Amino acid sequence: MIYINESDVRNIGTDWEQIFTQIVQAVVCMDNEDFAQPIKPYLKYRDYSNRIIAMPAFIGGSFNVSGIKWIASFPDNILKNLPRAHSIVVLNNADTGEPIGIINTALLSIIRTVGVSGVVLKYFSKVRRLKNFNLGIIGWGPIGQYHFKMCTEVFGNDISDIFLYDLREINKESIDYPDKNRIHIADSWTEVYENADVFITCTVSKERYIDKKPKEGALLLNVSLRDFKTGIFDYVKDAIIVDDWDEVCRKNTDVEMMHLKKGLKKDDTRSIIDVVCKSCLNKYDDKQAIMFNPMGMAVFDITIGKYYFEKAKEKDTGVHLE
Repeated sequence: MIYINESDVRNIGTDWEQIFTQIVQAVVCMDNEDFAQPIKPYLKYRDYSNRIIAMPAFIGGSFNVSGIKWIASFPDNILKNLPRAHSIVVLNNADTGEPIGIINTALLSIIRTVGVSGVVLKYFSKVRRLKNFNLGIIGWGPIGQYHFKMCTEVFGNDISDIFLYDLREINKESIDYPDKNRIHIADSWTEVYENADVFITCTVSKERYIDKKPKEGALLLNVSLRDFKTGIFDYVKDAIIVDDWDEVCRKNTDVEMMHLKKGLKKDDTRSIIDVVCKSCLNKYDDKQAIMFNPMGMAVFDITIGKYYFEKAKEKDTGVHLE
């Protein structure tokens, strides 16, 4: 068994194109029904804004691995100078059940989250030809910062301007980016939203607040899932994409609210399988804003965990345990 911590993951590095490839291959396994993923349970106690989630999955194909992610999310940790999320992934040999790896870092979960966004962005770019586009990110915690990192590394000079907003002050000078003139620290979320061709929510908001029409043809990556009021439905009802309907239509997500208050049904949506395997993005008018809502799928955590497990073996990093 190999034990891998955050410094090991950082030393291996983040090759976004390889991360995207892993996720796409996992989506193909899902399309072939060569996976298993029960609905994840939430453990809540005392303060119900906190949660610890168990995410078991099996992914077949060339991965052929099973495992579980155990992730704690405590939003008020930021007030204690602690990370909001803590996460551990256990990998098992799919044929024997033998534990083969432990990956002890929330960074893996961040990379998975951002990697899924990146896959959708890449497929969106194939259809919409992203050139000189404005990127907007609301929320400047680790998820927001890694979305910034991925977008700027993958799309580079195709990005025209970058709009950032957080309730806490963002220090532009501390951002590792060569052309800081492209970065605009917004005074409000509306400034980001109205300017962004690619708009990403990365908050821990307790109240929904986005109630305006999106920019024409924009891609809305609704990563944090609880920022949009149900009025957004009127603008995106024909272009709502989810990673998995059964996962995302619960736990007070924007999708569940649109289901309960606007009558949104599973058949009204498309999935990440439709994006990758069925070219569904080609079917939307260029002026239509598209909304992607990812609850976070355990199969992708296990997929990315297997990727870093194999890289750790190649580089002989991590700690070998009996």
